[in-house]
Amino acid sequence: MTGDAGDMLSWDESVFRDESVFEIDHVPETFRHRESQLENLKYALRPAVRGSRPLNTMVRGPPGTGKTTAVQKLFGELGARTEVRTVRVNCQVDSTRYAVFSRLFEGIFEYEPPSSGISFKKLFGQITDRLVEEDEVLVVALDDVNYLFYENEASDTLYSLLRAHEAHSGAKIGVIVVSSDLGLDVIDDLDTRVQSVFRPEEVYFPVYDATEIYDILAERAKRGFHEGVIGDAELERVADLTADSGDLRVGIDLLRRAGLNAEMRASKTISEEDVEEAYDKSKHVHLSRSLRGLSESERDLVRVLAEHDGERAGAVYDAFNDETDLGYTRYSEITNKLDQLGVIDAEYADVDGRGRSRELSLAYDAEAVLDRLE
Repeated sequence: MTGDAGDMLSWDESVFRDESVFEIDHVPETFRHRESQLENLKYALRPAVRGSRPLNTMVRGPPGTGKTTAVQKLFGELGARTEVRTVRVNCQVDSTRYAVFSRLFEGIFEYEPPSSGISFKKLFGQITDRLVEEDEVLVVALDDVNYLFYENEASDTLYSLLRAHEAHSGAKIGVIVVSSDLGLDVIDDLDTRVQSVFRPEEVYFPVYDATEIYDILAERAKRGFHEGVIGDAELERVADLTADSGDLRVGIDLLRRAGLNAEMRASKTISEEDVEEAYDKSKHVHLSRSLRGLSESERDLVRVLAEHDGERAGAVYDAFNDETDLGYTRYSEITNKLDQLGVIDAEYADVDGRGRSRELSLAYDAEAVLDRLE
């Protein structure tokens, strides 16, 4: 360990002023460079404040571009109004229609519905009854709605929400769908019965440019670290690495890990080595998040793929079947989901004498994947 004693942390000191600022789901006091997107969302939601159904909205953009934060910001403002009820559903966690409506029930009644024994129809009826009784407008944000598509639950879920006023006169529900999967065409991939009633306003969140990334990270660093902990050169390096990834969440996680690395050295300041070492883990923040939302059998297939990377799909299936006892249909469904998530690449290729066969490969380094499956 090098440096003067004055540059070293004592056992009860920290480089962090407020470490929670670097949590991925932290909603910042100052939300920069998304003014036009916020205005468009406010325009769509304004009727709710007047007691009417808001305009349905589709929020799209790559991961880490501020979509969820924008929704949380506006829901925080709307939540102060007694006549508007807001519920954000994380569809990575709640990826079926029943699970979504269970979350809505919890948001409205402030307790969870029974875990069994209650039909969807009854659950739905209790939600709409309460909205009518209280004369409330419900605004639902289906965050990471792409997960509903991966599970073939999107059309049924949206149909129930969008037709609620027909099923129960007086029920007023508006929907915001949030998607980070730019390969997903939300409208085209819905059933025609839903397309006919779902004509959303669209709000697009582009990738932050280098200047915006530096500005946002500097604000986080100012609020999260004590003064002098991170210098301009180190902050510039964090911003450059973040810009390379295109995902602001990488930079936020990188600041936190770099701070922890400095503390590990008992240093009061972050070095460039702290940043570089932290990046090895922070660059995989999207992978970690994707793996966290997988079921046990989905994780099993990822593990098998990591252990058989580069082998033909037939060999991968045999290994997966040996491990899980699941059949080819479920294997194919999971493969499609992992491909849509960007965890794997599944491409068809011509194989001599066998026609076309699907080749599977990990989109990340196998060791990095296995480390995050532990």
